[in-house]
Amino acid sequence: MNIYVSNLSFNTSDIVLKALFATFGKVASAKVITDKDSGRSCGFRFVEMRSDGAGNEAIKGLNSKEAEGRAIPVSKVKDKPKSDSGGITVTVESIPATKDGESFFVKSS
Repeated sequence: MNIYVSNLSFNTSDIVLKALFATFGKVASAKVITDKDSGRSCGFRFVEMRSDGAGNEAIKGLNSKEAEGRAIPVSKVKDKPKSDSGGITVTVESIPATKDGESFFVKSS
């Protein structure tokens, strides 16, 4: 089960987070999400538990609890809807276009 954890201290390491979730069952991974430019933690993580039962217990036991001085929201990651493009979901905010020799952007909805 994939779990989303937010409002974490920027100093919370994957090791500390993994240990916190390990009290509820086996943790497959704890991934820090970092800013691509600065490399600094964004304050949220994804934790993958090996079983749904352990994941549900971790969510119930940790949601809104304090970790390193901050209340952490913990929730199950929602499944992405299937797309017709072979399972790949592409989000486009604007599409470059040209009309009568002039460039402009078309905003997608």
